[in-house]
Amino acid sequence: MTERARATAEPPADPEPPASPAPASATSPTAPASAAPPRRSDATRAGILAAARERFAADGYERATIRAIARDARIDPSMVMRYYGNKEGLFAAATSVDLRMPDFTRVPREDVGRHLVTHVLDVWEDAGELTALLRVGITNQAGAERMREIFAEQLLPVAREVCPDPAEAPTRAALCAAQVLGLALTRYVLRFPPSAALTREEITQWLAPTLQRYLTADRP
Repeated sequence: MTERARATAEPPADPEPPASPAPASATSPTAPASAAPPRRSDATRAGILAAARERFAADGYERATIRAIARDARIDPSMVMRYYGNKEGLFAAATSVDLRMPDFTRVPREDVGRHLVTHVLDVWEDAGELTALLRVGITNQAGAERMREIFAEQLLPVAREVCPDPAEAPTRAALCAAQVLGLALTRYVLRFPPSAALTREEITQWLAPTLQRYLTADRP
């Protein structure tokens, strides 16, 4: 049989089966986001910041050292420097707090005080770093300055939005801060039994009318 005839008579070979797709790895774009394990660096950063807040509160900014913070976090001091550069950068990160203030222009004017109290309680009770910052703020000047910055940047705009005279906003915001920080100090740091025992509803009933007056009432 000629080569031409043999090629015609023999059936064509089966094509190779397509290669099976490789299983998606945790880092594959097709893998679900929940499959990705938490990064070790996230846990390391969290550990450093927690140790830094405790050390700054206990020793103050000047006496706290990178070496002591690293020892508390059980890591090498070089890791602290790697993530935050120096003590100033670490302090800024450890005392960075977002109060997540809502848009109070959308809140009925007569309900501003109650809304502010409930929001502040949510933030204080959900964010341990805010309590740590308060402890830092009452023990050293750098912490106090950082606390002033946070409330100036985040509470003062609320007063400007709702008070009758924007020129009075700094005074009204300061009065609100005195009430809020006083409550936080006695409830979360010093843990005065009567203050710590108050329910959220009781705190709101006591404090909301005062904040409402500070923010929206006419000047006395």
